Amino acid sequence: MTFASPWVLLLLLLIPLLAAVPILLKKYFRPAGLRYADTRPATGLPRSWRQVVRPALPALRWLALALAIIALARPQAGHTREVVKGEGVDIALALDISGSMASLDFQPKNRLEAAKQVITNFINERQYDRIGLVVFAQEAFNQSPPTTDHRVLERLLAQVELSTDLGLDDGTAIGLGLANAANMLKDSTVKSKVVILLTDGVNNAGQIDPLTAAEAAKALGIKVYTIAAAKTGEVPVPQQGVFGPRIVYRQSEIDEDLLRQIAEKTGGLYFRAEDTAGLQKIYDEINGLETSQIEIRRYTRYRELAGYFLIPALILLALEIILRETVFRKIP
Repeated sequence: MTFASPWVLLLLLLIPLLAAVPILLKKYFRPAGLRYADTRPATGLPRSWRQVVRPALPALRWLALALAIIALARPQAGHTREVVKGEGVDIALALDISGSMASLDFQPKNRLEAAKQVITNFINERQYDRIGLVVFAQEAFNQSPPTTDHRVLERLLAQVELSTDLGLDDGTAIGLGLANAANMLKDSTVKSKVVILLTDGVNNAGQIDPLTAAEAAKALGIKVYTIAAAKTGEVPVPQQGVFGPRIVYRQSEIDEDLLRQIAEKTGGLYFRAEDTAGLQKIYDEINGLETSQIEIRRYTRYRELAGYFLIPALILLALEIILRETVFRKIP
């Protein structure tokens, strides 16, 4: 509920002051009375219900005044309708879940968790786009088809785990992941179709060559952005040992030339991230490059609610007058 004239509500502050005035002036305007020689016979008599209730009678008047002021502020209930015209961008996210994504060079936990966090932020920025999710290790799997139900997509993304934790064969099938993502968008009718492929390794699995998959994406009018997410040099990697988990250091291996060729072949761009902040900047840049051609118009229809306050106010005021002139009438 909103108010068309909210400043009128400031008048409510005057009600306590108006209610206090009769009390403050009571000693200056004493009620009429009769002289009586001895009041002892009236001492100790029980008070009638009229005597008990009558002091509360002015409360009806002040409550009626408060309701009238609220009605004067024009309370309204609004129903907003949003009309969206145009089209968004169809996006397929291809995410590497191979064992090397467990490396601890990205915060808060490892490369995969950092990627999931940044991708979730990216999804929240693409309100009107259809977004799908593909994960790949030695094989590729469609985690979610392109959808505008981003809450479901985010839940499915949150459930993504490393291939080693899922009991899958480890490896990095970049070509297969790209092919699955492109196939996800092949029936799309929108003008802008994009694959964002994130990996931290080199292509060492799968039956599809990454450049062949890139050619197929190009033929389908799909632009591919490739992201290498790994620091250079040796990085800490958790490993299960005989006496429990331990940390070992391994050399990061990324085929940057391949990722660059995939991006250039399809009209996309290649990026390199060495920490979570850098990864976030990359997705922010892609978000700015791929804008949706959307026109949004909002229509709000308001319903006046003053009557719901004004009618009770009149009823209370009438009740107060009737009671004052009948049941609680004073003589003289």
